[in-house]
Amino acid sequence: MKTVVITGSARGLGFEMAKVFRKNGYNTVLSDINLERLEQAKRELEKIESAASAEICVCNVTASEDISGLIAFAKEKFGEIDIWINNAGVNQPEKAVWELTEDEINAVIDIDLKGAVMGSRLVMQEMAKQKRGAIYNIEGYGSNDAMMLGLSVYGTSKRAVTYFTQALAKESAEKNTGVIVGRLSPGIMITDFITNALGNKEKINLSEKTKKVYNILGDYPDVVADFLVNGMIKNTQNNAKIEWLTNKKAAWRFMTAAFNKRDFFKES
Repeated sequence: MKTVVITGSARGLGFEMAKVFRKNGYNTVLSDINLERLEQAKRELEKIESAASAEICVCNVTASEDISGLIAFAKEKFGEIDIWINNAGVNQPEKAVWELTEDEINAVIDIDLKGAVMGSRLVMQEMAKQKRGAIYNIEGYGSNDAMMLGLSVYGTSKRAVTYFTQALAKESAEKNTGVIVGRLSPGIMITDFITNALGNKEKINLSEKTKKVYNILGDYPDVVADFLVNGMIKNTQNNAKIEWLTNKKAAWRFMTAAFNKRDFFKES
């Protein structure tokens, strides 16, 4: 039975991916910085009938010792890690870069970028010993060089994650590790992430213009998770990009927006 480890998976996309993996018979290790959320997530996950096991492990991805602890925990429980997903991330406050504090900048870069780099580095050391495995990093706004006010640092981190993941895939191939490295591109998801910065420490008040775009392009995370997980399970190619919101799909949604009206923000 295969095993998947997902950082930042007590809720949102990470948790929805865990649910799909469980339905496909994967042992799952959920990780987050909040134990209470993890325990609740495990209870929800175990409602899905499966012969696979679900475990939880507290992990702060900004601390390398925590990541090493998560890897050791997964190996102790299940022997080997087949898929590792660096999913943990936070949004930035909706401010121009000079209006952000140093602590706010550090938090976004440390979690969104450094967390992915350190997670990849440490789990690659283990997977290279196995001569197999898969590492996936999450792309986001900025990965394709898009820019907008209030997403400068987040976008910089995600652009760097894309470069880093491609570089890691190249290194993995040249070193003949047997490990594949890929990118997950989920597009815009309607979760607390888009309305909260720095892990719910600060509220983001979306403009009506932004809400309009999100209503056209956004999706709930369960829909996106199903697509991404099935893509990962089927994928055997190094440097793969599993992309939900393609340019073609986005163009079609804009063209048909007048006929397919959605309002994810109606209650608020």
